[in-house]
Amino acid sequence: MKRILELGGLIAGVVLIVFGVAVIALGVQGRGTVTDKLKAEKIVGTPDMSPSAIKDEASKAGLTNVTFPSCTVANLAVTNGARAKCFADYMRIHALEATGGQTYAEMPRYATADGKGTNDSTAALKSASGQPVDNPVRNVWVTETALATALDVSFMASQLALFSIVVGVALLLVGIGFIVLDNAALRRKL
Repeated sequence: MKRILELGGLIAGVVLIVFGVAVIALGVQGRGTVTDKLKAEKIVGTPDMSPSAIKDEASKAGLTNVTFPSCTVANLAVTNGARAKCFADYMRIHALEATGGQTYAEMPRYATADGKGTNDSTAALKSASGQPVDNPVRNVWVTETALATALDVSFMASQLALFSIVVGVALLLVGIGFIVLDNAALRRKL
C-alpha cells in the first residue's frame, strides 16, 4: 500500500509539472501571437493620443461628458495588448469628434439635404434607384466599432495568455510540492 501511495504522489506531481510547463508554453505562445499580429498591422498612435492632448482636442470639438483615457500611445507603435486597448479608447474619442458627440444609436438613420439626417425614410435623400440614402456619418461608428473590437480582443487575448502563464506556474509549483511532500511523508524511514 505504501508503494502505491508513493507512486501516486510522484505521478500526480509529474503530471502537474507537465501540465504546468504546457500551460506556460501556451501562454507564452499566445502573447507572442498577439504581439506579432499587432506589429504586422503597423499601428502607431497619433500625436493627440495622450491624456492632455486629447482633452484639448475634445474641448475644441465641444465634447462633454466624455471619459478620457489615462494611458498614452502618442507616436508609439501598438505592439501589445495594453497599447491596443489604449489605442481603441482614443479611437472612441476621435469617433465622437467626427460625429459631433453622437454615438451610432443616437444618429438618424438616413441622410437629408440639410445634413441633419432623419429616421423618416420618406424625408430622406433618395438614391438613383429611389431608395433612401443611409446616413454616411454612421459609418464612422461602424468602422470604429469593428476596429476597436479587434484591438480590445487583442488586449483580452494578451490578458488571457498572462493568466495562462500564472496558472502554469501555479501548476508547476503544486506539482513540485506533491513530489516534495511525497518524499517527505511517505519515503522517510519510520
